[in-house]
Amino acid sequence: MLEKVRVRGPVGPSRTRPEAVAGDKAYSSRGNRTYLRKCHIKAVIPEKRDQAANGKNKGSKGGRPVSHDADLYKERNTVERLINKLKAWRGIATRYDKTPASYLAGLHLRTAMIWIKDLTRTTP
Repeated sequence: MLEKVRVRGPVGPSRTRPEAVAGDKAYSSRGNRTYLRKCHIKAVIPEKRDQAANGKNKGSKGGRPVSHDADLYKERNTVERLINKLKAWRGIATRYDKTPASYLAGLHLRTAMIWIKDLTRTTP
């Protein structure tokens, strides 16, 4: 599943190996973690309770506990909330625009609206 992910920076060709991948508990499978470890990518994915309990029940054969970077996971939450704010605008959520240029213009407009709303909220 994660083999199809591509990372694009501001310039240059897309990279296929990010430094870290942040996901929710749905992506905490052994297969995803193994793939990320094989590619030397840090997994910022919390472990499900049942997976942690199964590992503890197996004792030493359950493997070592999964490490989790809480600070990077908080950044994932920030991005997720921004995406939800963007999708609150129906034109972006449903992708009514025919051309990529008009869709991008809608994204820019919605982003500006969110930014202005946040500025007015924080200014005394």
